[in-house]
Amino acid sequence: MKLEELKTIEQLSQFLDGTQAVIFKITTVKKERYDWIRHELVRFDYIKLSKLDKGVVIRYLMKVSGYSRQQITRLIKQYRETGYIKHFHANVSAFQKKYTPADIRLIAKMDERYDSPCGHTIKKLCERAYRVFNEQKFERLSTISVSHLYNLRKSTTYCRTRQHFEKTKPTQSVIGERRKPRPEGQPGFIRIDTVHQGDQDKEKGVYHINAVDEETQFEVVATVEKISEYFLIPVLEQMLEDFPFKLISFHSDNGSEYINKNVAKLLKKLLVEFTKSRSRHSNDNTLAESKNASIVRKTLGYKHIPQKYAELINQFDKEFLNPHINFHRPCFFPVITTDEKGKEHKKYPYKSMMTPYEKLKTLPKSEKYLKDGVTFEIMDNIAYAITDNESADRLQKARQQLFKTIDERELNIG
Repeated sequence: MKLEELKTIEQLSQFLDGTQAVIFKITTVKKERYDWIRHELVRFDYIKLSKLDKGVVIRYLMKVSGYSRQQITRLIKQYRETGYIKHFHANVSAFQKKYTPADIRLIAKMDERYDSPCGHTIKKLCERAYRVFNEQKFERLSTISVSHLYNLRKSTTYCRTRQHFEKTKPTQSVIGERRKPRPEGQPGFIRIDTVHQGDQDKEKGVYHINAVDEETQFEVVATVEKISEYFLIPVLEQMLEDFPFKLISFHSDNGSEYINKNVAKLLKKLLVEFTKSRSRHSNDNTLAESKNASIVRKTLGYKHIPQKYAELINQFDKEFLNPHINFHRPCFFPVITTDEKGKEHKKYPYKSMMTPYEKLKTLPKSEKYLKDGVTFEIMDNIAYAITDNESADRLQKARQQLFKTIDERELNIG
């Protein structure tokens, strides 16, 4: 039998119990399905039925329409109140987009400039571009939320890459005091680590030396051909000289490139204390290691670079990379609280995000930490000579030229 032949509540019960063969087909168009449900409610005079019979009709409508009991109940309520069941079309244009495709392209361009940092960094850079350097095209992005920034990064106009880093192997030595330095709010406590640019055909690549101040995250990167005494000591001495404030402590992992008599002699001459990471305390040098990934690897990658190009890369580090990361690249700074058990907890609020140079200036009596001959007026001329975006563009262009030069020289050799 067909649905039209079901005329009594008893027949509906038999249909639901499966004792009657029936051929039924309901349309997939929502308006026509609603019209059919109203037609059946009128046909069986639903409003005048007993409670038990109403339950049979409801189960019948659920089985044939495929709707849930809650949906059928809502439709019946609408029928009882108005006599009709209407289909309301959703307004697909209910919400207007705040951020345009041009804004998304700006985000993609910013990620390209800064090698895809975290969303908080891009938000801060957009704020600085609009508020500090008056770049009007960043007006909307200066108020964007970090969560929505990540949503826009998933659009079809956006593209980014991911990378990881390798750690150097530590070795044991009696040189250096095995403890974690505590800066107590003052700059001059340096964390240092080495990044190797890979091997190829049993040939070693260049080595990047990465030194970071724990309090301000002021950073100096240099590149050497080898990490032997002949190459490392002169570069290391120059790196320590490039920090604008007086140095108090020098901390490394247990790598033999630093834990040796020559480095100890250099630090003793500079009146800088020498500490090294403790065993089973993997967090002792994490600041330098995290900067290896977010700065060195993102800028110079993982591809093997022959050692003979170390001087060329070191010049790039000094002229383009170091000024950019210290004066134009915002960083998170922790807010540390101590609970009743004496355990420290770190939080990284967005409001504490700033460049290393800005962090240095915010320290109480910051002038007293500067080296002789270094003033904030001199560094202001460097920090605000160009905008953050101009600095990033300058860095990207210099990097492209660097790798182009290396590739051309390698092709000529080949």
